Amino acid sequence: MNAHTETLFPEYEQEQGTLHTTGVLPSQKILGLVNKGYISAEVDIEDAQIQPASIDLRLGPKAYRIQASFLPGPHSGVMNKLQEWLIVELDIATPTVFERGCVYIVPLMEHMNLPSDIGAKANPKSTAGRLDIFTRLITDGAIEFEQVPNGYKGGLYAEIVPRTFPILLTQGDRLNQLRFSRGKPPSLDSRLQKLDEEEILVYEAGDRPGEASIRNGLRLSINLQGTSEDEVVGYRAKKHAPAIEFTKINRYTPTDFWEIIQNPKNNSLILNPDDFYILGSKEKIRVPPHYAAEMVAYDSSIGEFRIHYAGFFDPGFGYGLSDVKGTHAVLEVRSHDVPFIIEDGQTVGRLIYERLMAPSEKIYGVNIGSSYQCQGLSLSKQFRRN
Repeated sequence: MNAHTETLFPEYEQEQGTLHTTGVLPSQKILGLVNKGYISAEVDIEDAQIQPASIDLRLGPKAYRIQASFLPGPHSGVMNKLQEWLIVELDIATPTVFERGCVYIVPLMEHMNLPSDIGAKANPKSTAGRLDIFTRLITDGAIEFEQVPNGYKGGLYAEIVPRTFPILLTQGDRLNQLRFSRGKPPSLDSRLQKLDEEEILVYEAGDRPGEASIRNGLRLSINLQGTSEDEVVGYRAKKHAPAIEFTKINRYTPTDFWEIIQNPKNNSLILNPDDFYILGSKEKIRVPPHYAAEMVAYDSSIGEFRIHYAGFFDPGFGYGLSDVKGTHAVLEVRSHDVPFIIEDGQTVGRLIYERLMAPSEKIYGVNIGSSYQCQGLSLSKQFRRN
């Protein structure tokens, strides 16, 4: 164990309750990384950026529109590589339109100087996913997206491709989040089964405990029946809709951008290629405060579609202060090359649970500004809610 780790995590040498030497870093450990200088930025990192098991990353002042997506490879930096494919440099100190279908690279404000045994994985934030903003993290020397290797020292960059709506983005906007980990505790179905027995991970309609379908993670199914209170089962994005300003909350009328999908005939729905859908899970799920979870974005054994660009679920999701009995997962869905039929109750994805090193001092919910706790079938926070 190196000196960095000993000063950052002195409790490794103590037997304190449920502390572990491996796992996902909770909020207080992420704050420790910031305070020790392992995460830095020219503009001070705000407390609101630190989530229960991740940190939000902020767009810097410049964006670069390029010809195509790329990975720099092990011997190149992102800024050097993008010069070969640069179309135009943009100043995004004020709201700037990112056109749909175009590829942009934005250097982020945050800089990493990680200990040798700490790495990270990135995902889009929920709001970016629900707006169909395809965004991935890149590091210098990267051979894959969304990964920050152990001990990484360097800048972070967001690749941004609006898929459905033109988006106005500004310096400081937060589209990406980073989850840190030390080691890799095994994610075993037997452990998940025991966790379900202790905590109840799944609830059904009427707040009844549900049966957790566990196989390589917790399986989730699609809801195309609606509920007793609402027959709306989803939304399909309209083509050629107006631009959306990312920072405008509760601003836009949903029907200007979305077609409402009512409970369909035969409880089945044809996903059209190139269309974007917001749908919901049949199950209401929970993530215990000492765990984090991630939705598997695509599994070819389940179907020819992609779900959930924004895959992180925070500790405390589906709990809340008033004995919440789980929260529905809202799924961003795209079919691939062919029309594909999905049916009510069909398995559409898996949720992988990961143990935290210690319970998080921040828990997902309204008290820390979480936008989607207790959600039903919710569009992103830019749209007005009834």
